[in-house]
Amino acid sequence: MALRPRGAAQAVDDRQRPQQVRHRPVSTAAPKRPDRPARLNWRIRLRRDKSLLLMTVPAVALLLVFNYVPLFGIVTAFQEYDPLVGVWHSEWVGFDQFQQLFGDPGFWASMKNTLYLSFVQLVLFFPVPIALALLLNSVMSERVRNFFQSVVYLPHFFSWVLAVTIFQQMLGGAGVLNQFLRQHDLGVWDIMTNPDTFALLVTSQAIWKEAGWGIIVFLAALSAINSELYEAAAADGAGRLRRMWHITLPGLRGVIVLMLVLRLGNALSVGFEQFLVQRDAVGHEAADVLDTFSFYYGIATGGYSYGAAAGLFKSVVSLVLIWGANRLAHAFGEDGLYRK
Repeated sequence: MALRPRGAAQAVDDRQRPQQVRHRPVSTAAPKRPDRPARLNWRIRLRRDKSLLLMTVPAVALLLVFNYVPLFGIVTAFQEYDPLVGVWHSEWVGFDQFQQLFGDPGFWASMKNTLYLSFVQLVLFFPVPIALALLLNSVMSERVRNFFQSVVYLPHFFSWVLAVTIFQQMLGGAGVLNQFLRQHDLGVWDIMTNPDTFALLVTSQAIWKEAGWGIIVFLAALSAINSELYEAAAADGAGRLRRMWHITLPGLRGVIVLMLVLRLGNALSVGFEQFLVQRDAVGHEAADVLDTFSFYYGIATGGYSYGAAAGLFKSVVSLVLIWGANRLAHAFGEDGLYRK
């Protein structure tokens, strides 16, 4: 019988012997949080961001002068304001202006027109920038995309007087369309002076003028979507429509909700210059909105307090609308204007 060396036998016995597992004690202490960087002194931050703060001074000054300083004029809605004696010496009448306003049939007619026109523009105008952004995003040629963007951006820089003039030259009584209809004995199509089609007319004008400018936010949101998602979906056999439905639209959902909240908050401001220019052509029954009502019965007739009361009512309703729309966005799990 051959004898094994002592070291080899010891190794065999160690392999056959069950190993004992040592359990390390589990620490119950909370993990240490990384140390936060020390907060800089405001003087240090001021010196560091001095150039950026100087760049914001003109914008802040414009905001204060044209948005916050005029808020002092709200007090005239509770007065019988006389510009000759000023705000401090005008007679205080309390809520008399609002009582007169709520009893005025012309005010409620303007309110009805405002809500109707806002609803039409929300349904017909709001989806157009989204569709244009999706169309531009699908164009592969950068040269074609840049040309198309320039074409749709350009009308935004036209004034409403010029925009209405272009529509008058195209669709007016002596415009291109009616000249063509007369030459072929097809009658005349009255569009620019027809109160029944005024809502569609102003909506088409708004689409032509502002839809191209409205796609900027949606194009920025589209550029933030991870391109690897499209590549993975295409590798799985998803077509263009399925990729748009399951990747693009969910990626745009937050921005769409945000723009919808802002749109609802601005629902009572359907456009002052646009309606003012065309009011005489279609009549005040069809073209009067809250902004033109405040102008004609406020500044134009000298009833400054009456117009201020109408403007204050519009601002309060707009605030309620934007608050309600933001709460609705939170109910659907979106951020809205701010995170809940």
